[in-house]
Amino acid sequence: MGNVDADRAGTVRLVNGPLIEIEGLQEISMLEVVTVGPQRINSEVVAITGNRATLQAYEYTGGLKPGDQVGATGHGLAGLLGPGLLGQAFDGLLRPLSSVDLWLTPERAGSTEDQTVLSRSWTFIPTVTVGDQVNPGDVLGTVPEAGSIEYRVMVPWGVSGELSWLLPKSDQVHALDVVARVGDTEVTLAEQWPVRRRRPIKERISEAVPLHTGQRVLDLMYPVALGSAAAVPGGFGTGKTMLLQQIAKWSNADVIVYVGCGERGNEMADVLDDLSKLTDERNGGRLIDRTVIIANTSNMPMMAREASIYSGITVAEFYRDMGYNSVVIADSTSRWAEALREFANRNGELPAEEGYPATLASALSAFYERAGRVTTLGGQVGSTTVLGAISPPGGDLTEPVTTDTQRFVRSLWLLDRDLAYSRHYPAISWTGSFARDAEAIGQWHEANGDPGWSQNRARAAALLAEADRLSALAEIIGSGSLPGHQRMVLLGGRLLRDGVLQQNALSNNDAFSSEEKGAALMDFVFEVLDLCQKLVDRGVPATTIEDFDYVPVVRAREEFGPDDAKGIAGRKKEFLKRLGDLK
Repeated sequence: MGNVDADRAGTVRLVNGPLIEIEGLQEISMLEVVTVGPQRINSEVVAITGNRATLQAYEYTGGLKPGDQVGATGHGLAGLLGPGLLGQAFDGLLRPLSSVDLWLTPERAGSTEDQTVLSRSWTFIPTVTVGDQVNPGDVLGTVPEAGSIEYRVMVPWGVSGELSWLLPKSDQVHALDVVARVGDTEVTLAEQWPVRRRRPIKERISEAVPLHTGQRVLDLMYPVALGSAAAVPGGFGTGKTMLLQQIAKWSNADVIVYVGCGERGNEMADVLDDLSKLTDERNGGRLIDRTVIIANTSNMPMMAREASIYSGITVAEFYRDMGYNSVVIADSTSRWAEALREFANRNGELPAEEGYPATLASALSAFYERAGRVTTLGGQVGSTTVLGAISPPGGDLTEPVTTDTQRFVRSLWLLDRDLAYSRHYPAISWTGSFARDAEAIGQWHEANGDPGWSQNRARAAALLAEADRLSALAEIIGSGSLPGHQRMVLLGGRLLRDGVLQQNALSNNDAFSSEEKGAALMDFVFEVLDLCQKLVDRGVPATTIEDFDYVPVVRAREEFGPDDAKGIAGRKKEFLKRLGDLK
């Protein structure tokens, strides 16, 4: 966080949990970081009145008392962005965590940047030459061993000119060592960036390109574009964390930033354990080597939870600026909003709906709108996609966090309690979910060899809606009273739900599904349904068709590999032949 200005000091006046009132600190500014007490507790200025200021503390304030000394740092909350991020776990202030597999406790070595991080040496390989004209975002060199992707040392924002000095290839470079000099400006291996300020870009890109998650119900029905934002609301036990972990494991993003915001510590430990064991299919290394974990669990300081999502998206923007596709997974934004509510109440702010501060919608907007697919300052294309879980109390989807979030996201993956309790996972409701970028993503599929994607999606949505309508009718009059064609719609809806949209996260074949396999499964169901309707037209009794064995259709998703679309096509041909022989 930086050093304290010895000429600027004040004293503590009041302590109320994470709220601290101070006085006597001159020339203080909003959002400036202040250290409080003998433990140098990190706090941030949130209100100023005359010579008094209100702070929110990011650490436990036990033992702090009126009269303790306060020191200003002169800058806002910032994180050290460098080659030591991938494969590591940090707290909400981007400080390294020790014993992350067991305790998730922050290391404090007298400063906010852990000394082991600053003392670690890296190999720097220059990619430009002295005398070159460089601009913000240009790549000066690389660090090959910083995770499973190439780490690129870039010219910082606001710096341009002739490269007057460049460090030759060296394997003894530390995070704060100077590696280049542009004019009179020194460029270090790592850089500090205020986490509440979005990193600058050249321009946004409007073209929609899908993020492939490996989850069929998302990729086929409710896709999210690179650089877009999605929310996952659902009550307790509906599978939010599992779904987001599946996306972290299997999506085609270059970098995953997983923010555990107020969730249980054992869940974060499981995430770390799973990612460290999984193999990255793209390079054969460990999946965690392209993942950054930011853990601010429910037993850790409450207000650091508020900062954790900004730390997470700042890290994601940092890798976006290198030209990578990054994904931020925030689990959950409800716990983050609860931290805002608690501090606002302690600060005496007038409460809005359900006690949340009136600025809740603005805070949600500021977070989700940092997503985007952009042209970086260096001319590369990168993206930051934001996925936020919402845990509404009692499963109430009309509460403020859920309703406000829907205004700012492009996709909503609503988790249904009835589906979850019937063991249908992912429990994404096809009646309450939406994807605002579906049309644009359909155009992308059409231009990239899958012209039937939009038509299949529309047909699947219509089939599910009609099957739900007929199911409600069948509960009243009985399915046997329905005409044969309507009974086939019920059958088709059942096959679509169980054979395509359902997915087993514990199966080697079904945890991940390629786009080709998902399309093959959907075509399988549609062709079976079409044939069933033709059989009804031929006079085959609906009961005879319904009693046929459809296990090969439902089990195809688990019996064929993640990329085995050809195997599914072969089974489809054989099954349709047997089904067509019905009389």
